[in-house]
Amino acid sequence: MEADGFVSRRTSVDTTGVDSRVTGAAAGAELRMLGGRLLDATGGFVGSFSPRMAGEHDFVPMLHRATPETSTSVEPEIDYEGLPQGAATSTHMLAGAVAGIMEHCLMYPIDCVKTRMQSLQPEPGARYRNVMDALRQIVRTEGVWRPIRGVNVLAVGAGPAHALYFACYEKIKFSLSDAIHPGTNSHFANGVAGCMATVLHDAIMNPAEVVKQRMQMFNSPYRGVVDCVGSLLRREGPAAFYRSYTTQLTMNVPFQALHFMTYEYLQELLNPHRQYNPSSHVVSGALAGALAAAATTPLDVCKTLLNTQEAQAIHVIQAEAATAGGVVGAATASASGGRHISGLGKAFRTVYRMGGMPAFFKGVQARVIYQMPSTAISWSVYEFFKYIITKRQHERRLRGDREGDK
Repeated sequence: MEADGFVSRRTSVDTTGVDSRVTGAAAGAELRMLGGRLLDATGGFVGSFSPRMAGEHDFVPMLHRATPETSTSVEPEIDYEGLPQGAATSTHMLAGAVAGIMEHCLMYPIDCVKTRMQSLQPEPGARYRNVMDALRQIVRTEGVWRPIRGVNVLAVGAGPAHALYFACYEKIKFSLSDAIHPGTNSHFANGVAGCMATVLHDAIMNPAEVVKQRMQMFNSPYRGVVDCVGSLLRREGPAAFYRSYTTQLTMNVPFQALHFMTYEYLQELLNPHRQYNPSSHVVSGALAGALAAAATTPLDVCKTLLNTQEAQAIHVIQAEAATAGGVVGAATASASGGRHISGLGKAFRTVYRMGGMPAFFKGVQARVIYQMPSTAISWSVYEFFKYIITKRQHERRLRGDREGDK
């Protein structure tokens, strides 16, 4: 029932063979749910269809009228972008966990190459011309399984990290968008949501990143993940697992803000009605990942240095300290923590001393090549599982409602 630009929460038209819950004024319109709201085929907000409860208003505002063009209707198609209330968080977390694990596992060999190409003083056996040359040399000289060494620890960390990452992003994005511009997409909200989600994500992923990158380095001395973790605890203490946390946040906050804002902007261009469209998710994710990766490569080089504590870099620092202060200066540097590189400022200075400005873009090709398919996989898998899980939940609820009406 329509009245002065409003639509009733529950419509009823006595049409033979048509479910009275979805016919009426909205018959023939393609309905999609977004955050508890239903959209018509043009993407305008129609309202939320649900049984009337005590104290609820009879009508809710409608920005676009649903225009009936046919006398019959099918079940409303569920929108993958928004989930039924009560199941949203768990579904976002499950879809996010699957997406994170698949993203990191499938792209792990390229990630291994990226870590090695960011080495400031690579050994003769680890000097590569490009990504494919690196993969060929690693497989030929170190074995076919070497590029995926350490993938298990990353898979363990990626599941819970991405579950919280996507759940936090979706929750903050919708809440903040509604507060800023009700019923519309806000790029500012997308950026803020991405930044907040990154804080949770990195808190879980940072230890896994440290172990992973230690095992990816050329001539890594660790026999496996357990040996690496034990060695780090004995030699460097628990702080070693979070030595690069602030640097990683400094890198990932602008990375994710740029990534999410670019992705949402491209979705507005390529998929304005926010239907389930795998090709648009792949293209938007790849372009957003490439742009964000290229822009934040200098910070990623510093993060890699802090995680790997490259021996040659530490020797250079100690040698400079010895030259500047003699024996006493060298002893002081060693006693005050000169054996480890810590802090973003010290990492920046070390990178610059060892390679100048070009050193900040070491491995940029590998990073972009890694991030483009990585973000494309992440978004497409996430949206696919979110769509499938949501659709099944909605179908079960509709069947339950029909059985209850009998």
